[in-house]
Amino acid sequence: MFGDKLNIIQNLTGVNSSKLNYYLEVQRSNEQIKIQINRLEIIHQLIKDINIDMSFSDIVERVYNKLPQAVPCCFLGLAMAKANQLVMTAAIPGNSNLGQPVPRTSVLWQAYAKCQRLLYNLNYREELVCKLNEGRDPLENWGLRSVAIVPLMVRNEVIGLLIVGYDQEFAYDNSELTFIQQLADQLAICIENARLYKEVSKGKQEWEETFKAVPDPIFLIDKNFSVLRHNQRHISLTTEKPKENPKCYELLWKRSIPCEYCTLDEVHMTGKAVYRQIQNDGVILDAFYYPMVDPNGEIYAVILHVKDVTEKVKMEAQLVNSAKLVAIGEMAAGVAHELNSPMTVMIGTAQMMQRDMGKDDLRFEWLDDIIGCGMRCKKIIQNLLSFSRQGQFSLTETNVNEQVDKVLSLIHYQINRNNIAINKDLDQDIPVIMANGHQLQQVLINLLLNARDALEENLGEKRITISTSVAQHQGEKCVIISVDDNGQGIDQENINKIFNPFYTSKEASKGTGLGLSVSLGIAQSHGGTIHCDSQLGIGSTFKFILPIK
Repeated sequence: MFGDKLNIIQNLTGVNSSKLNYYLEVQRSNEQIKIQINRLEIIHQLIKDINIDMSFSDIVERVYNKLPQAVPCCFLGLAMAKANQLVMTAAIPGNSNLGQPVPRTSVLWQAYAKCQRLLYNLNYREELVCKLNEGRDPLENWGLRSVAIVPLMVRNEVIGLLIVGYDQEFAYDNSELTFIQQLADQLAICIENARLYKEVSKGKQEWEETFKAVPDPIFLIDKNFSVLRHNQRHISLTTEKPKENPKCYELLWKRSIPCEYCTLDEVHMTGKAVYRQIQNDGVILDAFYYPMVDPNGEIYAVILHVKDVTEKVKMEAQLVNSAKLVAIGEMAAGVAHELNSPMTVMIGTAQMMQRDMGKDDLRFEWLDDIIGCGMRCKKIIQNLLSFSRQGQFSLTETNVNEQVDKVLSLIHYQINRNNIAINKDLDQDIPVIMANGHQLQQVLINLLLNARDALEENLGEKRITISTSVAQHQGEKCVIISVDDNGQGIDQENINKIFNPFYTSKEASKGTGLGLSVSLGIAQSHGGTIHCDSQLGIGSTFKFILPIK
């Protein structure tokens, strides 16, 4: 009886009704929470499923398979911005607009241009959707009654649109639109990552193809002499199959320990590129070392570019020999005259000894003349043969002053017969250098003969001074051989051309234009150079600069 009265009172006061509304509200909230959780799970799963190497079509297909679990969906599309156009890039189901620019009258352009999300319904409500532009919108051809359009944003820039559609009206409200916005944000990140990945992959592929296409061997070597990478072009340098990350001295130079004067150490110490010419098992190599610097300015590795120049050096050697033959031809007359006088003395003295001299004759001193002149002839002939002989290109300890004396003995007559005085100023404390003596002689002969030719038209005193000294050049201690003349000099307009092959100011019968070009090549092969100072009408000074190593 009491319970019945209590129920009647609760019904009259609305207590039961409030409890029912409360439970219904809790139930609705739980359902909303479950929907949100389900949507988050879908977004999370989609992001896991999408790979950065997927195409746009694959991404749309992967999203479309999951999306109906979260929102009503029978259409999903991507419109991407390309060169001031909006192009339908991918869609499920496909339609005739794929790959075509979206007309600027479309509501899609409104969402893109204003960077705002929009709801579109065929029978629209003002507060939910935008009005159609003039004319027929392409969306109306897709059989959709409700469409949610959300911009894809990357760094505050619209890169495209995500389009979700359904074949019933008013399928989306702000809740669904918010979820689609969250999905679009994640897709934008995935699309941008895929774009960046493709750019990086393309750049990496182009670099690797370029790296492999270079015909010369290239090596990346770390501080521990380990070869980190190479372009598989070193087969001609070594026939051994390299192990993983071999040491450079093992792979290239067939050594068990690092080289005594390793160029890599020099690169790490100076931080500058270095060039060396190296002889290895009969092969002549140009080696270029380039430092690799990290963002902190520290050198972490060195690129070694090796070029086989054996054939080039052989051709240069042939060119040098050709120039030698020209010089020998000019020296032939001088050698004949140079040998004529001492030989006459030798023959005349010998005849007089045969006719008049006895063992106790006081004229026994004439033997000294015979011996002296004979030795002089022998020296001249030996130097001439040595100069004309095909020399080896190995470097040995060389005394520069001795090379100057040998050259002067060869061409002394050619210069003196033109009434030219030769002055020597040789530093007797000059250090020995690593050089090829025959090639040094070739350079000196070319410089002296050029000085002789420059004095040909002088009417007054004719003078050539050859000197040796030690001085600093570009921060390096060097031996300098100077050939100075007081000839006609060189015009400043032509001074930069004199080392060009086949350039000459002489008559066609007096020069080939190869002497200074060949001489500069020899100097550079020794790590040195040739420098010219000249004033028109005053004279010229050529400095043959060789590093002391």
